[in-house]
Amino acid sequence: MSFVGLLQAAAALTVIFSVITALNIRHHSIELFSHFRLQYFVVSVLLLLVFAALQNPQFSLALLIAAILNGVLIVDWYRPLKGESSGDQNLKLMHANVLARNHQYQRLLDLVTEEDPDMVFLQEINHDWLAGITSLKSEYPHFYTEPRAGNFGIAVYSKLPFDSVLHVDSPPLNYPTIAATVSIGEKQLTLVSSHPTIPLGKKQHAARNEQLDSLAKWIQGADAPVVLLGDFNASVWDPRYRNLERSTGLHNARRGFGVLATWPTYMPFAMIPIDHVLVSEGIGVLNAKTSKSIGSDHLPLIVTLSL
Repeated sequence: MSFVGLLQAAAALTVIFSVITALNIRHHSIELFSHFRLQYFVVSVLLLLVFAALQNPQFSLALLIAAILNGVLIVDWYRPLKGESSGDQNLKLMHANVLARNHQYQRLLDLVTEEDPDMVFLQEINHDWLAGITSLKSEYPHFYTEPRAGNFGIAVYSKLPFDSVLHVDSPPLNYPTIAATVSIGEKQLTLVSSHPTIPLGKKQHAARNEQLDSLAKWIQGADAPVVLLGDFNASVWDPRYRNLERSTGLHNARRGFGVLATWPTYMPFAMIPIDHVLVSEGIGVLNAKTSKSIGSDHLPLIVTLSL
């Protein structure tokens, strides 16, 4: 195959994946390709320039359509929500998937010191991690930990006292979900941290979806405003993620602040936004950003809310 032929094959695949993943097709294999909207946009723009230079109108038109489609789906995350309310109480949160086999505990501790969040939510926590960050308790005396030997342990550290805190073993794999309720001024807030499984293969895809569905049902019955945090193993363009937003009425704190890709740090060009902070209507978002690396394959998310 000639070099131009290879470019044509790359263009055809880019257009096909751009279009098919924009459709509401709920199949585990197709959904895996829905996460790479940024990459499709960059590749479609670059190939469009190439085929325009080659004066190939058919491929140029197809790539232009793909670039516009991907661009529209990306730029939406840079538009702030209209009429978002805010209050006089601020709450700064950190969410971090620390990577269970990562042993660079001090990098997390240094980041917490630098950012000074009110609450820190950690995922992939095991007993080694609890031992490595035990000094966190001096500044965050209120904490709840549920370490696990695999990649699905979880913990929360807080400067604010809990009104209540517990964990539930979420279906179907019994991975822990933490729910903590705190009072901020006269307002009560429930914060939920959960980490569904990686959706590789039909069974794991179904298991991830079942855990997301269980979270949606729990949130639908919550009395207080909710903040839902976690590595959902689903990007903002995944149909199952979009269903979570629709069914709960929550919105993503990154909206208006950009895509904020978080994983995988070892492949920067392939990074996708699978870590999330979702908030109830009426909770304002003052800032949302990713932070520097802590040695994990995920970047932490830092979000400042207004209540």
